[in-house]
Amino acid sequence: MVNPQITNLAIILVMMQVSKKIPFDDPAVLNGVRALYLVSNLIITCIYLYVQSQINKKKDMTVLKYVEPAQPGSGEEPKAVTTTVHAYDLQQLKSLWKAQVMGVGMMGVMHLYFHYTNPLLIQSIIPLKGAFEGNLVKVHLLGHPASGDLKRPWKAAAGLMGAMQGGEIKTDKKSIEQAERAGRGGAKEE
Repeated sequence: MVNPQITNLAIILVMMQVSKKIPFDDPAVLNGVRALYLVSNLIITCIYLYVQSQINKKKDMTVLKYVEPAQPGSGEEPKAVTTTVHAYDLQQLKSLWKAQVMGVGMMGVMHLYFHYTNPLLIQSIIPLKGAFEGNLVKVHLLGHPASGDLKRPWKAAAGLMGAMQGGEIKTDKKSIEQAERAGRGGAKEE
């Protein structure tokens, strides 16, 4: 399977070339691209609302234990987390909503304040593609079983954001017991 980051880069490069040929000076074309951006974000909103309804409908109260790595440079120990699949999925969905709102906010500033138009086209495609590649959407919308790479807790996304988060999440019994005994352990998320 092709790495999503490579396909994103390819889409960006192609769309940058395509956007050079689009006459953004024409108000009808500009409004069409704006509409495309709004429809894309509306689809993402509908997807996330549907996923939220599925999470709440299933209300999976299976206990989920894992060790969350400490933030790099914080000097803290890794933290043992005990939660449920339901709470974990809602937390993951909350971070997806937050990222989407941040993206729309940044695009709003870039387009409305700085009058950039080319990113509208790219940002109509990449976030929508990313939504369908997300683990929550794969499990709750596309019906993939939560096993293998989709087994919770999910690994941090590769790339810059994943690297900033530090180490990887551990689920083995030894790591969980060690983190629980270390003092920061047993943090229960509801």
